[in-house]
Amino acid sequence: MNEPMPMATGSGEIVKMEVDYSVTCDETLPVIEKTAKDGKLEQAISDLLVLEKQTRTGGDMISTGRVLVTLAQICFEAKNWPLLIEQIVVLTKRRGQLKQAIVKLVQEVSTYIDQLPSKDLQYDLINTLRTVTEGKIYVEVERARLTLKLARMKESEGKIVEGANILQELQVETYGSMEKKEKVELILEQMRYCLAKNDYIRTQIISKKINIKFFEDESTNDLKIKFYTLMIEMDEHEGSYLSICRHYRAILATPSIQCDEKKKKILRSVVLYLILSPYDNEQSDLLHRVLQDRALETIPSFK
Repeated sequence: MNEPMPMATGSGEIVKMEVDYSVTCDETLPVIEKTAKDGKLEQAISDLLVLEKQTRTGGDMISTGRVLVTLAQICFEAKNWPLLIEQIVVLTKRRGQLKQAIVKLVQEVSTYIDQLPSKDLQYDLINTLRTVTEGKIYVEVERARLTLKLARMKESEGKIVEGANILQELQVETYGSMEKKEKVELILEQMRYCLAKNDYIRTQIISKKINIKFFEDESTNDLKIKFYTLMIEMDEHEGSYLSICRHYRAILATPSIQCDEKKKKILRSVVLYLILSPYDNEQSDLLHRVLQDRALETIPSFK
């Protein structure tokens, strides 16, 4: 007979599943949901907290997650926002709370944000979720998404500096559980926010967190163009014309750039910034390579 799989708690303690409460949950949760729908919200919450203690102390990760999600859903459907926020804090601070159950709760509640009736409530819920996930590696991806959402909300209100400062706290390059594409998307947003508040030095530092080999995959074309567009904006401020020329060449080499007019426009920029670059060995070498490009025949006046 297979041994039950050990589960980790929020504090890092390893707990072995002792009791399977799945059947109990199948029978009890629908009854509790009906109690809540009948207007007996306090009774429903009380019953759920009793069941939550049983599943948690029994080490049943899946059942505990189901209970936490059900509790959040009941609060949400009742539109009892203070109770929802209170229970998020209480449940995530429970002694020996199981990691995966916290993940399920955070993922569920994150879907409520856009459905809340006011910006103030949205801010309260996001800040609550960010607080209870702080320092917890197992919900680092969820916390990063919440932080990006918060930054964009601030940006929509014209508070770009505040949004940038919020987003800068993320060290997404260290997140082992986040997919590479999402990681790059977040880093690009950090670059964009830094440029928006004219922090060119930090933009340059952040840009080095992206390995340009990532853009060799054609599925990343849009991200590649965004990256080099941001790099162009940064180097325009620095007056680094040769670097700008290289960025335009990288964009030109992107397979998704199919329109002839768009190609011509980019190629003109390559030539113009190359001419503006001070003469040295690098400029001379790049000049010879650009002159060998047959695409120049499409813009004869620039050749």
